[in-house]
Amino acid sequence: MTDVPANGHALLDFNSPLSDAKAFDLVNSLHLVPGQRVVDYGCGWAELLLRAVGHVPGATAAGVDSDEHAITRGRANAEARGLTDRVALELADATTWTTDPADVVISIGASHAWGGTKGALDAMRARLRPNGTLLLGDGFWENPPNATATEVFGDEDLGTLPELVDLALAGGYRLLNLATATRDEWDSFESRWCASRERWLLANPDHPRAAEVREIVDEHREGWLKGYRGSLGFAYLTLART
Repeated sequence: MTDVPANGHALLDFNSPLSDAKAFDLVNSLHLVPGQRVVDYGCGWAELLLRAVGHVPGATAAGVDSDEHAITRGRANAEARGLTDRVALELADATTWTTDPADVVISIGASHAWGGTKGALDAMRARLRPNGTLLLGDGFWENPPNATATEVFGDEDLGTLPELVDLALAGGYRLLNLATATRDEWDSFESRWCASRERWLLANPDHPRAAEVREIVDEHREGWLKGYRGSLGFAYLTLART
């Protein structure tokens, strides 16, 4: 691992707190059928998108993200799984990239790109066909945040889980399925986020960017363990557009 930015997520399966078992359940909650099209806005390396399409022969998909390394990783995974004829991953700004409305839309951990949850819900609704399905992944406060957690997420307008659901209902959706990240999923996600960088540091102790990377990891670990661990939740809402 010689390229720090390119390998920051190397040990993560998904760029959110999500286990294989829950990912399988989320894909099933979409009720995707052959012939339908899925679009993932802010797809990262598109792991969930690839699993969804791989699970349903005949379904097609597109994903868009501004992270070049993530898109490169996703394209390589699509090729390795024989999905390049059904999945197109685009390097672009998800908020300005355009395509035809989809049967199913995915947006996980990308609400900030639209200025918050309400903006994301409105944007995804416009990108869905009538009666289409949205899988939204977003944060909420599971318990009241302490000062450190508030400092880390001070610019994000997070509410409680019921408030998140109410926001979706008020935005023209009906709730089909609700799942939340467990403590184990959170700890696995945060540990692997840090470990990819820690392992790079072990292999490159004298690299010119070593001090910078060490500071990033230390700051992240402090925010996680002394701040939002146990208070920040993450929800996956499967929603029907009304």
